[in-house]
Amino acid sequence: MADKSELLREKIRSLPENPGVYIMKNAAGEIIYIGKAVVLRNRVRQYFNNSPKLPKVQAMVDHIADFEYVITLTEKDALTLEANLVKKHKPKYNILLKDDKHSPYLKIDTSLAFPTLEITRKTKKDGARYFGPYFNGINVRDVVNIIKSAYGMRTCAARMRPLKGQRECLDYFIGLCKAPCTGRVTQEEYAQTVQKVIAFLSGKDDTAERIVQEKMERAAQCEDFERAISYRNQLDVLKKLNERTVANLGGITDLDLFGYTSDGAGAAVSVCLVRGGKMMGVKNFYMTDAGLGYADTIAGFLGQYYRKDSFVPAEICLPEQIDAAAALGESLSSLGGRKVEITFPKIGAKKSLLVCAEKNAIDFLSKSAAESKRKSDQTQGACERLASILGIQSARRMECYDISNISGVDKVSSQVVFIGGAPSKADYRKYKIKTVEGANDFASMEETLKRRFARAKAGDEKFAELPDLIVIDGGKGQLSFAHAAMQSLGYDIPMVGLAKREEEIFTVGNSQPILLSKSDNALKLLQRIRDEAHRFAITYHRTLRKNRYVSQLEKIPSVGPVKAKILLAAFENFNDIKEADEAALCAIDGIDKGAARSVYRYFHEREE
Repeated sequence: MADKSELLREKIRSLPENPGVYIMKNAAGEIIYIGKAVVLRNRVRQYFNNSPKLPKVQAMVDHIADFEYVITLTEKDALTLEANLVKKHKPKYNILLKDDKHSPYLKIDTSLAFPTLEITRKTKKDGARYFGPYFNGINVRDVVNIIKSAYGMRTCAARMRPLKGQRECLDYFIGLCKAPCTGRVTQEEYAQTVQKVIAFLSGKDDTAERIVQEKMERAAQCEDFERAISYRNQLDVLKKLNERTVANLGGITDLDLFGYTSDGAGAAVSVCLVRGGKMMGVKNFYMTDAGLGYADTIAGFLGQYYRKDSFVPAEICLPEQIDAAAALGESLSSLGGRKVEITFPKIGAKKSLLVCAEKNAIDFLSKSAAESKRKSDQTQGACERLASILGIQSARRMECYDISNISGVDKVSSQVVFIGGAPSKADYRKYKIKTVEGANDFASMEETLKRRFARAKAGDEKFAELPDLIVIDGGKGQLSFAHAAMQSLGYDIPMVGLAKREEEIFTVGNSQPILLSKSDNALKLLQRIRDEAHRFAITYHRTLRKNRYVSQLEKIPSVGPVKAKILLAAFENFNDIKEADEAALCAIDGIDKGAARSVYRYFHEREE
């Protein structure tokens, strides 16, 4: 610790012997790592002792300039807080999972008198039953079709108070729904159907195959071969589901099993999901290995993998013991609303599934390493290279601004934020220009920056986090004007301008631009954020312009919001609507003769 400041050494000596979370920062004040500890003093001290460390850990320690900590009551609380802080700050050296598109589930709300079968991508603690997720070759809509064919459970959101004269839909007449909406079955009869469907989805009812087989044979006898083929395809799906049945699991039939592997540069975790005694498939995740080792990596992974809208099974199987197992089980039990057991199987079916998960992780890691390095070079690596080229401490958080208008009308500006070289869309902002007359991009940029930094100075949380680098779309003139606007509010943040023609990078106070190779990742990063700011501004401008045109069209007799949008969708621009004759207007689907005549007269009689 001899190379650390006296302040840092003193903080280490005064650390408490409590569980908690520690937050490591670099010289620029950026959070680079967040960890949890059973004993804060012991855990943090390990980073700064003289023992040999893995290269990744040593690289992180070399960048630590300060740290903070939060004391918690229990190790479980520390795990929860760690996961929340990592999700919020996305530190460089932590295990980070991207929010992938959720796999679909089937939902049955048994609190309703006549439940419907719904497809959803999020599970909630709402008392409903959820089944899934469905992926890896099993299409959730195929499962829905099987349930409709075999059990006749409704999948629509129709009213359950029959109206006078209401008729059944087509599904009833072709045997795919019992039509509770028109009183064809009683509540008690329909409840029996729902229970059979729940049993089928839980792996406890095997009558679906017999029913679909009989329907296929009847359709073939009636020479309804198209429907017979549909039933045959459903039998194929059922066969796939049955082939995934896992025997000898014991009393718990919902569990997740995790495989782990690392090559020193990266790590992979594969999750084998078993639901209702059936293996639903395997999900794979790649992450940069921060040299934390298996125990810390898997604990950090689980803290992010299970979120508020995630299903937490009754049992979670890991390949090897971890010290945090008890606290992790408590944390996940609170999240899932039930007792969650973390186990480490050594024999039997669960061990075989763990081996399967590990093989998937090994295969996935070998295929992902090169792609991960490419992405890292284009994002985090590009940020570091750009900071080095510009001679600034960091370019982790970048903000880019652009102006959009047509002849000074509907002037708007955009604020786009990249963190770690990737878009952070939750931080995007858009502005209507309020004080500028005409098409004056310089003045519009000045107003935008003054409003942005005025909000920061006023303590607005949405604008509180300041960028490491500001990017302006333009050359020396735009850059100078924008920099002066920022400084007028007392801020002096590094700022560059990117000129489109030659892609020259202009810096404040330098007349000569920086020229980079077109293949340089630092330049590509600047181009990406500039183009994204332009896209965001243009989209906002078009939305405002369209809303203005819709509002103007709505003033025309016989034209409401729906017909106004139809007109705007049918013509390339607003002037084409004004110049169109009655025949052209009437030819549009959704525009009747009266509306066409009214639109034509509105524009042409006003011009005469």
